[in-house]
Amino acid sequence: MSSGVPHSGRVALVTGGAHGIGLACAKALAGAGAKVHVADLDGAAAEAVAAEIGGWAHEVDLAGGAEGLPAEIDILVNNAGLQHVAPIHEFPAEKFAQLQAVMVTAPFLLIRRSLPHMYAKGWGRIVNISSAHGLRASAFKAGYVTAKHALEGLSKVAALEGAPRGVTSNCVNPGYVRTQLVTSQIAAQAEAHGISADQVVEHIMLDRPAVKRLIDPEDVADVVLWLCGPHSGHVTGTSIAMDGGWTAS
Repeated sequence: MSSGVPHSGRVALVTGGAHGIGLACAKALAGAGAKVHVADLDGAAAEAVAAEIGGWAHEVDLAGGAEGLPAEIDILVNNAGLQHVAPIHEFPAEKFAQLQAVMVTAPFLLIRRSLPHMYAKGWGRIVNISSAHGLRASAFKAGYVTAKHALEGLSKVAALEGAPRGVTSNCVNPGYVRTQLVTSQIAAQAEAHGISADQVVEHIMLDRPAVKRLIDPEDVADVVLWLCGPHSGHVTGTSIAMDGGWTAS
């Protein structure tokens, strides 16, 4: 899917683009010919990625909004995210608000800013990195589950409004991906339950999925790249589960 230059002349923006899924998406889009804006809280890492792929770097905390990020983009990948695990009655209100700001409000602001350019060109691709938790809930993840469910709704509205103008909007819904975010959760769960990291992966994270292995970020990026292709013009307003069968059970 990443062969050739199907996106030559296109400009993309990837949030959280310096690590994990975002990094894989930035590299995949650049490999397909797009010029990529790499936006990340980690400015130094964003600079390094941008230098590697011939793009542009932006250091930004999306909890404070999306000011300073470009509006004239053809492909928007809303990927930035964070996690906090706690029961609802102990969940800090400020942490809940931060998760909504980064994973709901920032995507809304970026979609709102980029749509006029996409509409003017008659072509655009919005891909929102959601989660299996955008379709299912887990205990102790009120902030994350709420944000991902909201992102699903935002994506569908953008799809309906964008359809007459050549703009698609979709969600990609992976299960547990081999990223720094998941690695941190593994360590925390191991400490909390008094078990090994391998046991956390096998008995907690991969208990629900039928495919018993973590997902590689590059596999998610391949789906993102496919959704941005010319052949996917009728794929819009949907959520593509790549969760090893988690949501099928």
